[in-house]
Amino acid sequence: MAQQKPRIERRPLDGVLLLDKPCGMTSNTALQRARWLYRAQKGGHTGVLDPLATGLLPLCFGEATKFSAFLLDADKGYRATLRFGAVSSTLDREGEITPVAPPGFDRERLEAVIRDFMGVIEQVPPMYSALKFQGKALYEYARAGIEIERKVRQVTIHRIDLLAFDGETAVMDVACSKGTYIRTLAADIGERLGCGAYL
Repeated sequence: MAQQKPRIERRPLDGVLLLDKPCGMTSNTALQRARWLYRAQKGGHTGVLDPLATGLLPLCFGEATKFSAFLLDADKGYRATLRFGAVSSTLDREGEITPVAPPGFDRERLEAVIRDFMGVIEQVPPMYSALKFQGKALYEYARAGIEIERKVRQVTIHRIDLLAFDGETAVMDVACSKGTYIRTLAADIGERLGCGAYL
């Protein structure tokens, strides 16, 4: 007869943990590990960072989950590195990379295109995302090779600061509203420049 594992006793825990999420981990995995570590009865994250993304992921436990909606609705800030000259099936370096055209623009042209993406813009959410369709995450359909029609949504880009540009890659800080997909923003900028781009 197999020996039963001892059951971990959960405890009430109230508060917000500001977690520096590492690369390669999903937001849900980060939450579950923190819950296990603190043996918390109740917990939730306040938004989703892509597995390849690193950075601040606020986790709410216990009574703090009651105001997690305020954090979900808050504006967000990201630092993104765009690579020009190709597109990706997942819009990031994890996907299948397809060359498009060598980037043949200067910093001035890039800054002009970036300005066009400030303010209220329209985005189509990527297939590789946690958005749900008929109870399943879009990335599950994408992995099965099924394309789902997604509705265009409006988001607000408050600011884009171009920090560095070397002709092939650009580093930029983006301040935006909730629901903004930085991978989509990168792909749309690359499309506007005619050479493609991905994170």
